[in-house]
Amino acid sequence: MLNQYGYPSPEQVKSKFPSLEILVKPKAIVECYEKIPCNPCSTSCPFKAITIGEDINNTPVVDFDKCTGCGICVYSCPGLAITVCEVLEDKVRFKIPYEFLPIPKQGELWHAVNRKGEVIGEAYIEKVTLTPRQDKTQLVQVLVDKELLYEFVTIRSQDYE
Repeated sequence: MLNQYGYPSPEQVKSKFPSLEILVKPKAIVECYEKIPCNPCSTSCPFKAITIGEDINNTPVVDFDKCTGCGICVYSCPGLAITVCEVLEDKVRFKIPYEFLPIPKQGELWHAVNRKGEVIGEAYIEKVTLTPRQDKTQLVQVLVDKELLYEFVTIRSQDYE
């Protein structure tokens, strides 16, 4: 499906997530589906929770026991292929990379968007972080409905329909 349409199948997406029991704490979700020479996620992780192995073309593997959900890998990934996910009672908290204008602001309501670019719900902006270390990649913390766990990937301003 990825090669045919440009987005992964639901099965491919679910294969990148750990069990819901593990997601009660924030964990990095690395959505690398193809082998490419890339390793910033593994070299930036202060907890050594993401490994590539000997071959830099290998897809990253997350050790969810070591991952703290800090988000450093999210803004370190040049492909914007990593989020941090935490399942709450009826919502899911994501930390996502964001490099577009306008920059979301805390307390705003934005569209929740899937991998096809379709609006699938609402995303409440909890926090936006941009430090010099992040080099123009905002780390946006959002809340979405729990049923969007495997569909949500990014946000779109409600001002731009």
